[in-house]
Amino acid sequence: MAVRKLKPSTPGQRHKIIGAFDTITASAPEKSLVFGVAKTGGRNHAGKMTMRYIGGGHKRKFRVIDFKRNKDGVPAVVKTIEYDPNRSARIALLFYADGEKRYILAPNGLKVGQTVLSGNDVAPEVGNALPLQNVPLGTIIHNIELRPGQGAAMVRSAGTFAQLTSREDKYAIIKLPSGEIRKVLCACRATVGSVGNSDHALEKSGKAGRSRWLGRRPRVRAVAMNPVDHPMGGGEGRASGGHPRSRKGLLAKGYKTRAPKKQSSRYIIERRKK
Repeated sequence: MAVRKLKPSTPGQRHKIIGAFDTITASAPEKSLVFGVAKTGGRNHAGKMTMRYIGGGHKRKFRVIDFKRNKDGVPAVVKTIEYDPNRSARIALLFYADGEKRYILAPNGLKVGQTVLSGNDVAPEVGNALPLQNVPLGTIIHNIELRPGQGAAMVRSAGTFAQLTSREDKYAIIKLPSGEIRKVLCACRATVGSVGNSDHALEKSGKAGRSRWLGRRPRVRAVAMNPVDHPMGGGEGRASGGHPRSRKGLLAKGYKTRAPKKQSSRYIIERRKK
C-alpha cells in the first residue's frame, strides 16, 4: 500500500496526499452484502440535532462485515480486495467452500487467491481467526473480541495492531495500539496480522471540500462562540477563554473524566500513554 502526491495544478491539489488504489481489485461491491444507509445529519428521530458538525456528504452503501468469524472449519478463498467508504481499512470478499460469501477486514499481506480459515485449531497465519488461548505468545493480532461470540470490537482501524504478550489463568494479556495493556478472556477470538492500508495516517485532504464530501461540516471553536453557547465563549476582544472545558462544563486537557468505578477498569493493567 502506498500514497500518491499530486502535482500542484490547483491550490487544492498542492498539499493533497491520497491513498493509492493499487491493491484494490474490484470496483463494485457484492450486491448480497450491501444495503443503503440513510444520512441523519446529526439529528435524532424527533429531528433534534444531537451531534453537531454532521451533514451532507456523498451517498454511501453499507458493506456488511463479518466481525464474528464464526464459520469454523470451512476454508474460504479471498476473491477481491475492495474499498469501503465507511471505514479506513480495506475489506476482502471471501468465497467459502459451501458457497457463502462474506466480507472481512483485509489484513496486511492478504492477497487474492489466498485461503483463510477460522476455528479453534487453525494455524496462526495472516487472516486466520482463532481463540486467544491458541494464539502463540508475541503474535501480532487485530479484530479482537471483548466478550466471546460478541464480535470484534477492538483494533479495527487501518494500520493498527495489538500484541499478545502473555496469559494469566483464563485471561490473555494484550498490548493495544494506544499503549494500554489489558486482560481479555482467552475464549475471545482475534485475527492474526495487522489491519491493512497502513499508509492511511499519511493522507492529507488538501482542501476543506474533501471534508464536506465525507459529511463533516465546519467545526466552530469554543472561544469564538457567545457565552450562551459555550463556557469558553464571550469576553471583550479576543479573549482566550479561561480554563479549557467541554460544552457541558467538564474540565478538559488533563482532568480525568473516566468513571472511577467503571467495571472494565479491573481488566486494565496499565493505562494508555499520554
